[in-house]
Amino acid sequence: MTGGPGLIGGVIVGVMTAKAIAAAKNLPFLAVNHLEGHALTARLTDGIEFPYLLLLVSGGHTQLLIVEGVGKYCRLGTTIDDAIGEAFDKTAKMLGLAYPGGPAVEQAANDGSPGKFSLPRPLKGRDGCDFSFSGLKTAVRTTIEKLPAGVLKETDIADICAEFQSAVADVVGDRVSNAITEFKFRYPHGQTLVVSGGVAANSAIRSTLSRIADTQNIDFVAPAHNLCTDNAAMIAWAGIERFKLGLTDQLDFAPRPRWPLDPEAPTAPFAGVKA
Repeated sequence: MTGGPGLIGGVIVGVMTAKAIAAAKNLPFLAVNHLEGHALTARLTDGIEFPYLLLLVSGGHTQLLIVEGVGKYCRLGTTIDDAIGEAFDKTAKMLGLAYPGGPAVEQAANDGSPGKFSLPRPLKGRDGCDFSFSGLKTAVRTTIEKLPAGVLKETDIADICAEFQSAVADVVGDRVSNAITEFKFRYPHGQTLVVSGGVAANSAIRSTLSRIADTQNIDFVAPAHNLCTDNAAMIAWAGIERFKLGLTDQLDFAPRPRWPLDPEAPTAPFAGVKA
């Protein structure tokens, strides 16, 4: 059962239901971190070993982590403003495309040409593994506003999407390259780069990561598209991984709207419901 992070209303319903079943049937109770579900999916699909480097990209999260084991994560970088999925969603909205923005932008980009418009690559070429997408999102808005009479033609939409997607892929490739260097320094025998989360379904990002992995002589794993977006299978698998290690939870567990994977970051239990 997902114990967080997420919109607290839905999390509360799931937690309370799972607690009731566990209590009534005298079963162990496991509160799974939604992000850990994404983080461990590659072990379900490809049976990879720890440690591995993870790029977790979704609507609300953009992180580079070393997955050292179940419940053991070392964060190398994160976004300092917008998450990558949020940038896709807001770009799609500005262009009048459907929600969620990731698939809509990717589809439109297939009919466009990167380079027809010029967008920035935030933090590219800098040290570290952090991301920034707020400036890129703002540049999209400025580009739209500069169009003649503010009119968006279908060709403009396609070309802006193509350039936006290209910019995102360039930034991701640059940041991941830095993270691979750090990962190999800490774990010389580490051999795998994993991408997970909803945005991991994007073909341009996958292609870029595959190329980077080849260049850096490291294996690349991307789960099937239907296991990238939020799904019950990944939560069940994370629960199995934790159960095998005896990592069960007490029935006083509080649902968490915020629940980072790395232990040094603060958690945010929802104090209003504990039983």
